[in-house]
Amino acid sequence: MTQPPKNISQHFREAFFSLGILVGIMWVLETLNWSLPGLQLDAYGIHPQNPRWLVGIVLAPFLHGSWTHLMANTPPFLLFGGLIVLRSVKEFWLVTIISMLISGLGVWLISPIDSVTVGASGVIFGYLGFLLLDGFFKRKILSIAISLGVGFFYGSLIWQALPSAPNVSWQAHLFGLIGGILAASFLSPRTINNKG
Repeated sequence: MTQPPKNISQHFREAFFSLGILVGIMWVLETLNWSLPGLQLDAYGIHPQNPRWLVGIVLAPFLHGSWTHLMANTPPFLLFGGLIVLRSVKEFWLVTIISMLISGLGVWLISPIDSVTVGASGVIFGYLGFLLLDGFFKRKILSIAISLGVGFFYGSLIWQALPSAPNVSWQAHLFGLIGGILAASFLSPRTINNKG
């Protein structure tokens, strides 16, 4: 027995809840970190090549080094994440998880050993990679239009996936971008049909 399709208002509620819960966690954690300095939550980020800190791969996207860091990451997270979640809540969660894991694992493998990486930029670059290639893989008008628009307005961000400024994790950006591209390929109709 098939379920009736969701109405638009229900879809929008689920979309805003999904995006809002992730951003809300980031802001709550930064508030706690700021108001209770003894917590030192940033210490729970990614500690490269340290097996005891693999949990940082999952925690790091929700932690930020400062209010400035969080405020810089929030708008692109909402914009790129919003473009994905408004089309498909399921795809949004899959892209988020894939980008988080691949970005975090890449940082854990190749970042300097004495560093600790925090921030949502790896996931943001995952969203960017997904949006840039989703049109190519899906070949649907809306997906192609979004890919072209994102490429035109934000394609220059790709350069931040290369070594540039100090104290900026280009590793998170690069592997997040790769994660988003892999997610776009994984969620393409051809990949899904070949599995069945």
